[in-house]
Parts: sequence; structure tokens; C-alpha cells
Amino acid sequence: MSTHELYTIPAELSTWDVEMAGAARFTWEYDEGRDRMLALYQKGKDKQWDSVKRIDWDLEVDPYDILGIPDQTIAIYGTPLWERMDEKQRREVRRHGAVWQFSQFLHGEQGAMICSARIVESVPDLDSKFYAATQTMDEARHAETYARFLQEKVGLAYPINKHLKALLDSTLSDSRWDMPYLGMQVLIEGLALAAFGVMRDITTKPLPKQILAYVMQDEARHVAFGRMALRDYYRSLSEAELREREDFVIEGCHLMRDRLRGQETWENLGLSKQEVSEAMRYVDQSEYLRLFRSLLFSRIVPCVKDIGLWSPRLQQAYADMGVLEMAGQSLDALMKQDEDIADKLDAERFAVEEAERHAEVAETIDAAQGN
Repeated sequence: MSTHELYTIPAELSTWDVEMAGAARFTWEYDEGRDRMLALYQKGKDKQWDSVKRIDWDLEVDPYDILGIPDQTIAIYGTPLWERMDEKQRREVRRHGAVWQFSQFLHGEQGAMICSARIVESVPDLDSKFYAATQTMDEARHAETYARFLQEKVGLAYPINKHLKALLDSTLSDSRWDMPYLGMQVLIEGLALAAFGVMRDITTKPLPKQILAYVMQDEARHVAFGRMALRDYYRSLSEAELREREDFVIEGCHLMRDRLRGQETWENLGLSKQEVSEAMRYVDQSEYLRLFRSLLFSRIVPCVKDIGLWSPRLQQAYADMGVLEMAGQSLDALMKQDEDIADKLDAERFAVEEAERHAEVAETIDAAQGN
């Protein structure tokens, strides 16, 4: 089945062409490069995995309860609009909310794949090209995984959100080689990583938990890559050049914040225009979503500070968004936690499978002895 048959709203049937500027840079310096970057490259090679084999695709998914989380996480829960809905409408709200999230994850992963390939092409250092090549493969695997989940387990999808599309457009069309890092590794990947983490930690369903945990294990390395490359480079930029990057970050963060409103989901539920406006008002007032948005910047704000974009103007922008306190988060601790959770999940799964194999062998022996 074509993915276009799954979209809730018509998507562009042709490809989306982004005109790219800038140079493809070759380097003739083949020395060993930076130790930190090469260590990350080695980890990128060591940690490659196959989604067909690592993920248990036999697990069932209820399309109307994809994540198995309480209704209190829905922005309109407990409001007059929610109370007027019957159970069938509420089931659709649950389904469309989760489908919209995973659809944007899917489109973001394709964007990350293209941005990674762009980094391979444009970054001047060979060690960065090496690592970005492993990330391109990672992002291809993530896009493959989310696409399969939506196609086979859910049977519904949303086109790319206009705010995510706008940020990808400005990221890819900029001629400066560092902008794919800043737009993708810091902003889009940082926000996605935090969103994955919230959903990974609250879902009670095993298949989404596996997917999110394994993808996050890769994404943690990607954000580290962006930090390393930009921190080194931004030390050499002038105040005017840094200000241009800060402008990009502020605009990008506003786009990411607005993307989280998910207006198209409410427009696609058969609600009247007045009810859509009512839903969006509740979305903007939701205390849960306010906390959720704040958590989603837990990876972006400390990363922006770490790479050297931390003027009073940028700090004020984060204060206005209510996320400045996230600057104190430890990215290294979060990255280690992401890796440990994925490894623990593997260990638990393999222990169960090993126990089942032992039990099967024991039953076979007992049956043979009984005969």
C-alpha cells in the first residue's frame, strides 16, 4: 500500500525539492583527526543495528491505544469539549494524537538523513565526514523503522507539519556548512530526542518502547557530534557571525514550539471550526502540555549554551518561552542514560528469550523420556 493512501490529509504527490546553496568540500588531509571525533565515529560503527532483527515486530499494537498512556495527557481532557465527546470520538482523539507524533518523527528522520548527507558533503574536516556518514545510515534506519510502524501497525499517517518543514527548508537552503549542524543536530534532533524520551518513559506498550529506546541510543551520539563540531568552530566566529546563528536558533525554537500545537490533528477530527478554535485554546492553556514543552527543550537549551551561543538576548528568548531553567541539564548524563536504557531493554528481552528456549528444551527432553 502506498503511504499516500494512509495520509489523513492529502500530501504533495511529487517530491519536495529544496534548492541548496554552498560548496561540496573535499579535503586532502587524511591524518587521524581529533581523538574525540574519531572515538564517536568508532562508536557509530560499533552500534549499527538492523531494525528487522533487533525489534520484535510480532508484538501487537492497538491503533486506538498506541502508547497505553492515561487520557490526562490529552490537552482537552476534562474540558467541556472532552465531556461532549462520546467514546468513539475520544478513541479517534487518542489515535490521531499518537499517529501525528510518530508521523512527524518519521518526516524528521528523513530530514535528518538528508541533513547528515549534506554535512558529509559540506563539512571541511575528514573526521566529521566519517562520523556524518555513519549518522546518515542511522537516520535511514530510523526512517525505515517509523515508516514500518505506521504502515504495518497503525495504518494511518500525517503529512509533514508546516513548522518542521519551514525549519528543514531554512536549514538545508543555507550555504554555510555549519547550519545543517545547528538546525538538525541541535534543534530538530534535540527536540526529537527529548520527545522520544518522554514517550519512551511513559508508554506501557512494548513495541513503541523498543523503537523509541533504540532510536534514542543513536540520537544521543548525533547530538554529541553536533556539540563537538560547533563548539570548536564557534570559538573562532566574530560577534556578528554569532548573532546570526543566535537569530537562527531563536526562530527555529519558535517554529519547534509552534509545531507542538498539532493544529492539523484537531482540524481532521470532524470538529466544527468553532470546536477547533476551542480545542486550540485548551491546547495553549494545558498545564500538561506546558510541562511537556518545557521538557522538550531539556536537550536543546543546554546544547545551545554548550556550543557558545549564550548571549543575554538568547537567554531572554528562552526565559520568554519558559525554558531557561533547562540550561542546567547535563547532556552527558542524559546521553549515558539513553544508552543504558536501550542496553537494559536488550538484556531483559534476551533473558526472557533464553529462558523460553531452556523451557522448550526441557519440555522436549521430558516428552522424549516419557516415551
